[in-house]
Amino acid sequence: MGTRIERSFRGISERLVVRYLTNLGGERVAEETVAGDGWTATFSSESVAIGPSLTLTEVTIVFEGDEDTLESLVERFAQKAMRAGG
Repeated sequence: MGTRIERSFRGISERLVVRYLTNLGGERVAEETVAGDGWTATFSSESVAIGPSLTLTEVTIVFEGDEDTLESLVERFAQKAMRAGG
């Protein structure tokens, strides 16, 4: 497909990842994959320890597609995710 960008976001749920990606023009095509015009995003999550007693969910998303499309998509997704999590 072309370009591959991997980004991780903390404090955001997989449910929100799907909502944001579909709001950006994608459609859920598999349990952990959303695809849009010229791009796909595959995600996974895990709990990560923050200090001795706090854990957060960290979602890692692999965006693949056309370089120009991904640049804008990843930026717009990150803006949404930063407002929700961190």
